[in-house]
Amino acid sequence: MTGSPWLVLPTYNESENIEAIVTAAAKVLAQASPLGFSILIVDDGSPDGTGAIADRLSAEHDWVQVMHRDRKEGIGPAYLAGFRHALREGAGFVMEMDSDFSHDPADLARLLEVAEGEADLALGSRYVKGGGVTDWGLLRRFISYGGSTYARIVLGLPVHDLTGGFKCFRREVLEAIDLDSVRAQGYAFQVELTYRAVRCGFRVKEVPIVFRDRRQGTSKMSWKITAEAMWLVPRLRLTSSWRETSPAARREPTLR
Repeated sequence: MTGSPWLVLPTYNESENIEAIVTAAAKVLAQASPLGFSILIVDDGSPDGTGAIADRLSAEHDWVQVMHRDRKEGIGPAYLAGFRHALREGAGFVMEMDSDFSHDPADLARLLEVAEGEADLALGSRYVKGGGVTDWGLLRRFISYGGSTYARIVLGLPVHDLTGGFKCFRREVLEAIDLDSVRAQGYAFQVELTYRAVRCGFRVKEVPIVFRDRRQGTSKMSWKITAEAMWLVPRLRLTSSWRETSPAARREPTLR
């Protein structure tokens, strides 16, 4: 595998978190990937100054790049824009995580190690042995776990955490799943990408993580995002014509 890892961080009003999360992630990636890494901040026109902080970080560090988008369109389009840029720049691995410390930057090293070895997609999982969630009430736990269970049953996948957004892709996975046809805009985006990766026959491994609620800023979760996931999941099962164009389509799905 050639090409260094790229971490894509989508932001909207994350001025309280962005510098700290970039610093923490860089420290981990510098040890995990001594030959180099890049961090791409994709800011959706944050009115709180997140973009200006990102620009300063880019001026200070040659491993930080910034993509400014005019408006907030959802986490899916932001990630897709970031993924395309990373692939154009020669990324060997593309990583994604939240920008608010809900995901522990220390776990980046574990995900990268798994993707470099036994998996094509390493997925940070809250719902396998060793994983978990802290700081959530019963309702939010029910919605999150119930959403993953619903998607797993409808799509017929033995993946326990389909809605999580902490992942490391080999570039071949993103090249194979036809990013231009991805439909989801909210957190259903995470379900769609994992489903497509499995249908293409790529190896997926769930890596246990502990998810923590954000300490600064405001959550972007909404009922609109939840509703999108509810109607999109059955459509994914019914619509899979993109699979025939995948170079890995003849491989048998493998999950670990």
